[in-house]
Amino acid sequence: METSKLMQQMQDYSENIARHDYHESDVLLFNTVTDKCMPSDFIGKYHIHILCNAGSAQFSFGERTFRIAKDNLVIWQMSSEIYDVLYSADFDADFLLVSKEFLGQFNPEMIWAIKGFVFIKLNPVFPLTEKERALCDRDFEQFRMRLADNHIFRTEVIGRLLQIFLFDMWDIYSREIEHAKTSDITAHTFLRFQELVSRHCKQEREVAFYSDKLCITPKYLSEVYRKVSNIPASEWISYYMRYELVKMLDDTSLTLVEISDSLAFTSTSHFSRYVKRLLGVSPSEYRQEVEKKEPSRSFL
Repeated sequence: METSKLMQQMQDYSENIARHDYHESDVLLFNTVTDKCMPSDFIGKYHIHILCNAGSAQFSFGERTFRIAKDNLVIWQMSSEIYDVLYSADFDADFLLVSKEFLGQFNPEMIWAIKGFVFIKLNPVFPLTEKERALCDRDFEQFRMRLADNHIFRTEVIGRLLQIFLFDMWDIYSREIEHAKTSDITAHTFLRFQELVSRHCKQEREVAFYSDKLCITPKYLSEVYRKVSNIPASEWISYYMRYELVKMLDDTSLTLVEISDSLAFTSTSHFSRYVKRLLGVSPSEYRQEVEKKEPSRSFL
């Protein structure tokens, strides 16, 4: 290999390592006693995951009041309007803060992410068994250790820890999620819609298609989504499509025309406008960035 070409590949590789989205404030872990701060100090700024060690607390969400006790796992999503938070004098909890951007970057699985999202909206406080509590403690301890470590691959390591924690959470919730699907009509409709979108979004991107499949009106489907997530049903379709688009555009064995055809667009110009709206760049611009990184991959 020519020296100049090798040097260029090394430079590209170095730039790719340096160019990441992680910031020191993306993932934080505190204890209410030792760090003298409370989870409610961060409402609306992070996704908040609370492990209660002692004492009690309560908060309101929607029209309900929830109570927190020892060995409860509590999750406050950024989109949830948490208010009237009260703590007992002996309240002791560890809490993990994750930024919206970092969670989006390292979310490991689409379908379970949606199931978890719905379940947490309906059940923000979850009692842990002794085994589940030990599992969460191990996850938090790994975060504590790695956040204190100046690792060369800090972003990737913490991102993988987040993925493991999410898988553990979904496994814990799985014992109740199936029950929620059958016992709560709102949750059932929401999850059924998610399943349909994951199966059909490559060809069907209109809300009316899915409401018809569910034998309900588009208006009722919209009401379900306002109740559960405060996010329009159309935006959930776009969420799935972003995931599919990135996956396909990252695969350079597929041409842009092939991707456009597989997604049932009537023209490449329509496809280009759609991608630009969802990703902020045209398909060709996105693909150019992907191809720029490929030499560094071959160098490795």
